[in-house]
Amino acid sequence: MSIEITEKCINCGACELECPNQAIYEGGKKWRMSDGTSLKKNEILDPTIFQEPKKKDIYFIVSEKCTECVGFYEEPQCIIVCPVQCCIPDTKNYENKKDLLKKKNFLHGNLS
Repeated sequence: MSIEITEKCINCGACELECPNQAIYEGGKKWRMSDGTSLKKNEILDPTIFQEPKKKDIYFIVSEKCTECVGFYEEPQCIIVCPVQCCIPDTKNYENKKDLLKKKNFLHGNLS
């Protein structure tokens, strides 16, 4: 599953700096699948087109880009660095480790 940021967020930005997929954005910011990834083309969604923010007032995580740091670290870095513990597992977006690794490889061009 991906991680989500709760309303307890104090907008410190610590999590954004740690994300290897650049899946975390400041509230109100538009985002792209290509940010921090190797995606240049995709049949479903053009990765270079800006998408509307998922939240306006606090940081948010793009679940389509979140891999729980699988393939990079042993545990999600946002959870580790968050000073108020507002980065939590998003139970609405469950993915097993195999699927998360597949997503990581898709995002970063390693399809082997």
